[in-house]
Amino acid sequence: MKTSELKDMTLVELAAKGRDLRQELFNLKLQQVSAQLEKTSRLRTLKKDIARVETAMSTLRNQKAAA
Repeated sequence: MKTSELKDMTLVELAAKGRDLRQELFNLKLQQVSAQLEKTSRLRTLKKDIARVETAMSTLRNQKAAA
């Protein structure tokens, strides 16, 4: 996921995207515990994507507070 994709989203859309990413991360962690996860690198990219979404959300909140 690129930050340019996130810039066009609203706060509600970002929150929904964050929920979806967290759910996917949870499912992958369950697969990892049960030794069914094949691509462990996906965990790392998901964590980074969640951080990007959170950063975009805080940026939007700060812009609205300043306006």
